[in-house]
Amino acid sequence: MTHYRTFRRFAGLMLAGWFLIIQAASAQNASRDVLREITDVVGLKPRFELQATSQVQNAAAVVYNGKRFLLYNPQFVSSVNRAGRTDWAGISILAHEMGHHLNGHTLRPGGSQPADELEADEFSGFVLRKMGASLAEAQAAMAVVSDEEASPTHPGRSTRLSAIGKGWQQANTQIVASSRTAAPSAAPVAIASTPAPVRPVANTAVPMNVVGQIVFRDNPDQRYYLTSKLNVVRMQNNSMGQIVGRVTRSNSNSFPYILVDGQDRRLYISANGGVFNNRGQQVGLLSDPS
Repeated sequence: MTHYRTFRRFAGLMLAGWFLIIQAASAQNASRDVLREITDVVGLKPRFELQATSQVQNAAAVVYNGKRFLLYNPQFVSSVNRAGRTDWAGISILAHEMGHHLNGHTLRPGGSQPADELEADEFSGFVLRKMGASLAEAQAAMAVVSDEEASPTHPGRSTRLSAIGKGWQQANTQIVASSRTAAPSAAPVAIASTPAPVRPVANTAVPMNVVGQIVFRDNPDQRYYLTSKLNVVRMQNNSMGQIVGRVTRSNSNSFPYILVDGQDRRLYISANGGVFNNRGQQVGLLSDPS
């Protein structure tokens, strides 16, 4: 993969070209916003622009007029998915290029550097594990597109696969550890600096419209409930509730729901009800109301 600080020779293409988000079929054949899935698992907003173009051989991370672009050749991505026999291959390429941006590689002059490529590979492995890919799926693209021997700009295949594995294992260790131990000093996300209006919920300890209960590990005695309108309510005095957040759907298969508070801080809810922060640490549990 190549990256450059500027991409002036493609200026006309960027201005006149068409913009789209890479889409891949999910298990339910629904479209996926892969860019948002990647940024969600690392706690970032998707402030990158994706450009499909035949003017790049594979994929590139570039900065042009102060904007960060992720360029990719759609035929290349499709061929990598076919060769790797998984859509994770194409997703890993996008994650790799995003890693160049986030590690500051595109802010330096010059082209590809072996050390930069390994950092982007490691980021790719980390992200794909957080998104739910196996190690083999995370390595699928690099196994088919990288050269066996190192070059002045890129490391050899085995070194790159090891870097992806290192990132994948780091994320896996975080996820496994977070499921066994309490997260350190994880305050409930649903606390806004400006309190939300206090609204009556019901005159019972468990309101009739409650569909779930959220317990945070660092404050298990404080009760939070999820209502049928997907509001997160903090109970007060057994009869009054304060709406302090909201649960919304995401496009991620691993984390189908996101809990957002009044300050736009986010927690991610897994399919089995685990509540995770953006570092992959489990900080709470969503369960049926008791």
